[in-house]
Amino acid sequence: MLDTMLGNYFPILLFVFIGLIVGVLCLAAGWFLAPNNPDDEKLSAYECGFGAFEDARMKFDVRYYLIAILFILFDLEIAFLFPWAVALKEIGWFGFVAMLMFLGLLTVGFIYEWAKGALEWD
Repeated sequence: MLDTMLGNYFPILLFVFIGLIVGVLCLAAGWFLAPNNPDDEKLSAYECGFGAFEDARMKFDVRYYLIAILFILFDLEIAFLFPWAVALKEIGWFGFVAMLMFLGLLTVGFIYEWAKGALEWD
């Protein structure tokens, strides 16, 4: 019983062990081989290429959040398209029409955003 159980899980344990060894070796090689000479410039805070000049709690323009939400919406559209494309033979015409309606609704939303200027960046 123990031999069969060990025989079934041995490839998994071997894979985990080799993965840990490779990870530790890569970290050790980087630690030993990389030059370590920090200066004031390397240790300073990085703020998009220029130094920080305002309070960290300043208000952001709402367009940052709008672009982020639009990206998430259209990224989720792609997340729905992959399983639909894989299962298209099984779901048939009903699934095809349902996805066309979904894509049509997203297209109408995209046109509305474009018309309202939500994608414009000044």
